[in-house]
Amino acid sequence: MTAEHGTPDDRGAAGTGWLEVPVPAAGAQRLFDEDVAELGYVMNASRMWARQPETFFGLFELMQGNIDTHGLDPRQRGILVTACASALGDAYCALAWGGKLTKVAGADIAAGVLRGDDDGLTAAERAMADWARKVTRDPNHTDRADVQELRDAGYSDDQIFGITVFVALRIAFSTINDALGARPDAAYRSTAPDAVLGAVTFGRPIDDPPPEAPGEQ
Repeated sequence: MTAEHGTPDDRGAAGTGWLEVPVPAAGAQRLFDEDVAELGYVMNASRMWARQPETFFGLFELMQGNIDTHGLDPRQRGILVTACASALGDAYCALAWGGKLTKVAGADIAAGVLRGDDDGLTAAERAMADWARKVTRDPNHTDRADVQELRDAGYSDDQIFGITVFVALRIAFSTINDALGARPDAAYRSTAPDAVLGAVTFGRPIDDPPPEAPGEQ
């Protein structure tokens, strides 16, 4: 489970972090409806993005266009996001995508990538995960040799560009959520695989469950 650091008011306003609960902007209901259809609840991040849903959808449309252009499959995306999120220290995306990667690669591989252990990956996937971490941690210290490692692993320059765009857009999304105090949804306490929970020892703690209504047990 993520480290339970921070103060009692870290949950913020109704799970939305340091900002006050927004009056949902036009388009926010679509954001909420998509969450409920996929997960059965509205994510904390979506409540935050409700003040500017058009930016959220624009970002993810841009991301999806890049995914389609370069054919990034669910396993590749899972490796890239978990490597990026753990390097950035973003518990929210690490938990969300650790679960997604578990579905296509298994919990041991997902937990391994989150810990920086890529032994369960193919050589091409290891090169991809390593690049994602380098881009996230210090993009000014990549060099020609790093790019050549990706070429040697079988990636074309167009694919390398697409992978880098994907990671950079994920960094942008994570940075906004993390900087404004969005905590991972309480549901991850029960829905995230145990191996993933054990690997996510960084970032903001998982949100507290909502208080029970009077009469509930």
